Amino acid sequence: MKHFHFEPETDGFYGAYWENTTQTDAALIVMLGDDPEDHMCKACVRWLQNDGFNVLSMSPAKKDYGHHNYPLERIETAIQWLKEHGNKKIGVVGASTTGMLALVAASHFPDITLTLAFTPSDFVWQGFMQGKKDGCKEWPIPGESTVSYHGKPIPYMPFVYQHPEYWHVVEQSSKEHKDLLHSRRLFDDSEAAGLLKEEHMIPVEKIQGRLVLVGAEDDGLWDTVKYIKRMEQRLQNKAHACSYAAYIYEHGTHFVFPQTLLRKIFPVAADWIVTKCFSAAKQYPAACHAARMDLDQKIHTELMNWKMSRL
Repeated sequence: MKHFHFEPETDGFYGAYWENTTQTDAALIVMLGDDPEDHMCKACVRWLQNDGFNVLSMSPAKKDYGHHNYPLERIETAIQWLKEHGNKKIGVVGASTTGMLALVAASHFPDITLTLAFTPSDFVWQGFMQGKKDGCKEWPIPGESTVSYHGKPIPYMPFVYQHPEYWHVVEQSSKEHKDLLHSRRLFDDSEAAGLLKEEHMIPVEKIQGRLVLVGAEDDGLWDTVKYIKRMEQRLQNKAHACSYAAYIYEHGTHFVFPQTLLRKIFPVAADWIVTKCFSAAKQYPAACHAARMDLDQKIHTELMNWKMSRL
């Protein structure tokens, strides 16, 4: 695959552009994995290129899945670069933390006319780092948001648990639920403490074109289905510029991805790997697989409809 690499210092964003061998004017910004050229990101690139898209993969920094004051200007600069290089249709794809980031970006930049958000939240979080600190693998950063714009943190919900209690809660919850990672308590307890305000909510009513939200009820990282339903309610109550669809499944876990994408990420024993990560997948393997198969067709249809539309 022909591609170009970008650095923040010289290009204004960290990412890689993967040009499709078939000429097209439709490009998707993909924010998966901890690096724009790691295995997970390349798997998503190949998956999208099979449907005939150019792809621009992005991440905060090299091998970094922490998110703290991520400059939204980077996505703005990336959009401009895509437009200058022949792309007339621009979409964004995010999952998990970047599902939230995709929504924030789309609500700011009207050039984005397709937003695919897998397991997103409907609000901005406090910024966090990953690595090693006092025996913790992740910790929140006081005074920082996950996202910034023009040098200012975008208003965010602070976590009720701070370092090191934050990570201890995650460890305890993961052990109790027998999951590789279970962080739902962080979000539920923070919201229950009254820390979530309207100013922290993502104004999804400002998103243009097509908005697609995906989640499963048994997601152990946060209550994404509650968040998706709140976004639907917000769109019903406010004037909005987009059409939207919410694909919600009873079972699917935090890895509620299209099956063909999951197989690109895990070429061998994809279903088995998910069951090793989440107890819900082990308990309901057939239902989780069925959800991913159903989603596979739905997302493919969404992509093709957008590509053929005038959006």
